[in-house]
Amino acid sequence: MRVRLHAGRSPEGVDAVPPHPNRAPGSATGPPAPEPGPWERYGHGPAFLRSLAAGRTPRAVWTALPGPHWPDELARAVAATLASGRGALVVVPDGRRAARVDEALTAVLGPGRHALLTADSGPQKRYGEWLAVRRGSVRAVVGTRAAMFAPVRDLGLVAVWDDGDASHSDDHAPFPHVREVLELRSAHDDCAFLLGSTGCTVEAAQLVESGWARPLVADRARVRAAAPLVRTVGDHDLARDEAARAARLPSLAWQTVREGLRDGPVLVQVPRRGYAPRLACERCRAPARCRHCAGPLAAQDERELHCVWCGTAETDWHCAECGAFRLRAQIVGARRTAEELGRAFPAVPVRTSGRDHVLDTVPGRPALVVSTPGAEPVAEGGYTAALLLDGWAMLTRPDLRAGEEALRRWLAAASLVRGQEEGGTVVVVAEPTLRPVQALVRWDPVGHALRELAERAELRFPPVSRMAEVTGRPEAVAEFLVAAGLPPETEVLGPVPLPVTEAGRGPRRPGDPPAGERWERALLRVPPGSGSALAAALKTAQVARLARGGTDPVRIRVDPPDIG
Repeated sequence: MRVRLHAGRSPEGVDAVPPHPNRAPGSATGPPAPEPGPWERYGHGPAFLRSLAAGRTPRAVWTALPGPHWPDELARAVAATLASGRGALVVVPDGRRAARVDEALTAVLGPGRHALLTADSGPQKRYGEWLAVRRGSVRAVVGTRAAMFAPVRDLGLVAVWDDGDASHSDDHAPFPHVREVLELRSAHDDCAFLLGSTGCTVEAAQLVESGWARPLVADRARVRAAAPLVRTVGDHDLARDEAARAARLPSLAWQTVREGLRDGPVLVQVPRRGYAPRLACERCRAPARCRHCAGPLAAQDERELHCVWCGTAETDWHCAECGAFRLRAQIVGARRTAEELGRAFPAVPVRTSGRDHVLDTVPGRPALVVSTPGAEPVAEGGYTAALLLDGWAMLTRPDLRAGEEALRRWLAAASLVRGQEEGGTVVVVAEPTLRPVQALVRWDPVGHALRELAERAELRFPPVSRMAEVTGRPEAVAEFLVAAGLPPETEVLGPVPLPVTEAGRGPRRPGDPPAGERWERALLRVPPGSGSALAAALKTAQVARLARGGTDPVRIRVDPPDIG
C-alpha cells in the first residue's frame, strides 16, 4: 500500500468555507488581527491566520521549522482567533514549554489576556485561572495535559504542540490523549484545529492522508537554511576510530565540540540519566546483580554502588560467574558523560540538565551542556553544535514507536542548534543506514511518518487498524473474551503471559499487574471502520461482568500506545 500526502491541499483552501453565522469576523471584543510574522516562512501560513481571523475553522498539521520561533507562531494563531471574537486553547507537554508560550502570548496580546494552567502554578492560582476561563473573562488558555478540558467560551481554535510526547497521554482510565480529545472538541464545537511539532507522528500523517487536516509546511529551501548540518558516526566508523575505542566519543565528535566551543555552547544529549545505570563484569560481561534481591546494580558516582530495586549499598562486589572484582559500564549516564567531558575540556564549564535538575535556559557563552532527552535547555542565540550519543539505546527499544520516538527526540534537540548557514552542526552516533537516522540527515520527519504509516497499513497496526488490550488473570481474561460478543471481524492475538513483578522490585506504572500475580494480555484487532463496534462490545461486556459481581479485575485499553 502506498500512502502519500495530498501535496496540492493547503489551509488556503478553507478560505472558501463561510464563517460561522454566529461569529462576526473582526469582532470588537477581540484584539486586532496580528501580522503573520514568522508564519511568512510557510507557504500557506498567512492564509491560515487569515482564516482564523475571519472566523473560519481550518484544520492543519503543522511541521514547524527548527529554531526558537514556534511559541511566537502559536501566540499569533491564538491572537488571530481572538480577533474573530472566539476563544483559543493551546496544550503543550510540560511546564517549561508552557512558560515559553505564556511569555509569547503576553508579548502578542498584552498582560492579563490569557490564562496559564499548569501544575507549577499551585492549586490556588490554577483554580483562579480556571474560574476566569469558566466565567468567560479570559478566552485564551495555554497549559499542560489537564488543560485539554478547559471550558473556553465560544471555542474557535484548539492546538496541541508535540503530540508524540508521552506526557500528552494519561495513564489513568479512561486513558485520554490530548490529540484525540482536541480532535473531538474540534469536531463537536466546530472550531479550528492545529497540530504542531518539529517532527511528525504517524497519527498526524494519517490526519492529512485522510483529508481531515491539511499540511502546513515550509519549502525545502527554507528547511535546509533553518536546519543544522547533520553528520553521522556508525559502527564501521567507530571500529576504525582510535579515539572511539579509548573513549565513547569518536574523533568527529571531539572535533565538532572543539570547533563549537569557540563561538558558544555545545549540547550533548545522552539517553540515560545517572552515572552508570547498568554495570557488568569486566572479564565475562555478566550483569552485576545485588546479592540480596538479584536486582541490577548501578553507580551514582565513581565510588558508590547500590541496587536499583532494593537500594542496598554494595561495598564488596565480586562476579558470581567468574569471581572477578572489576566492573564495566554497559550504559553510561549523563553524569558520567559530563565528568568525562569535564576532564577533556578542563577550561570549559560543564552543566547538566535532567530529571532531578532541569535547566530552562543557558547563556550564549562557551559551555558544555549535558542533557537527557526532553530536558534540553534553550541556549541564548542557539547552540553552535550538538552531539546525540548512544543512538542504539533509543532505536533498539522493544516498542512499535522506537524509531519514531528516537527521531522526535533527535529533532527536538537539533532544533535548538543554529542553522547550517550560521555554522550549526549536529553529530549523531547511530548506524547511518537506519531510516530514522536518514530522516534526521535529510530533515524529513513527514517522509519518515509516511513510510511508517505505509508499513503499519500493510501489517494492520494502529492507527490504520484499531486495537484493544485486555489484561487480567488468565481465567478472567478467558471468561471475558468468551462473553464479550466481539464483532465477527475481530482478530484475537494471544493471550500471552505478562512478566511477574515482585514487591519492591523496579518501578511500577499505573495499570501494571499487582506484584506477585500472574496476568495475561490479549490484543483484539479490527479493520478500519469497526473501532466503534469493538469499543461498544467491550464496554457492554465490562458493564455486564461488573453487574454480575465479578471480582477479578479486567483492564481494557483501546489503542494502547506501548505495543511492543
